[in-house]
Amino acid sequence: MKTVVVTDSTAYIPQEIRESLNIRMVPLSVVIGNDTYREEIDINAAEFYEKIRNERALPKTSQPSLGIFVETFEELSKEYDAVISIHLSSGISGTLAGAEQAGEMVDNIKVIPFDSEVSCMVQGFYVLRAAEMAQAGAHPDEIMQELNTMKQTVRAYFMVDSLDHLHRGGRLNGIERVIGTMLQVKPVLHFENKVIVPFEKVRTRKKAMKRIADLLQEDANKHANLQATIIHANNENEAITWKNELQPLMPNVHFTISYFGPVIGTHLGEGSMGLGWVKID
Repeated sequence: MKTVVVTDSTAYIPQEIRESLNIRMVPLSVVIGNDTYREEIDINAAEFYEKIRNERALPKTSQPSLGIFVETFEELSKEYDAVISIHLSSGISGTLAGAEQAGEMVDNIKVIPFDSEVSCMVQGFYVLRAAEMAQAGAHPDEIMQELNTMKQTVRAYFMVDSLDHLHRGGRLNGIERVIGTMLQVKPVLHFENKVIVPFEKVRTRKKAMKRIADLLQEDANKHANLQATIIHANNENEAITWKNELQPLMPNVHFTISYFGPVIGTHLGEGSMGLGWVKID
């Protein structure tokens, strides 16, 4: 079977990499004032953070329309037998559900949805691996088996400067926000059962980042090789500094740097930092 991989824009995989691995991307959108922008197409991360700096109202985000998914799958059906459609966690977005529904509406191609249960470049880990296997001619069942195996060692933790964005965007409950604000806590967050929840409450940004690094170190001690990504919200210099600090301590970890783009950045806020990893052969 000839297989192609589809993902959404929140994987934040650079265009040149998507093109080299034949990854098709369906964009989510961000609404700033009266203007709607498709992320990674109409607006990039740097432009987004610049635009919202003086905005009082939180931008809104929207998932791809059902029609865009149908159109994408119909186009791919002319050349491919199967699509593996990998998306951000179904607990924070209806994007996966849209892909599933569209897949049932399109003939002549088998659409296989996969819930990454995370987002950003950690979601991208699955996409890149699936695309590499698809290019090598792997059967869709074999690719899905590999993705489910990866899920056992995928980890993602992040911290935000303020819980306000998560609360206002409906991604965190009000009690957590009040407690965090009162105590000036910088909670370490993660995905659990597909939604964002606090992992631990830490008092300072520095301690939160150290705690996340310690969690990576624990897994680096268990596994021969890890792929890790440092994810930043318009604070690339801090991400580079962190990478330079961690790399010598964990020579068996291959680090890259990625970013929180407009849609995820809307919910986390500028200055957020994340670290995700997965075991690799």
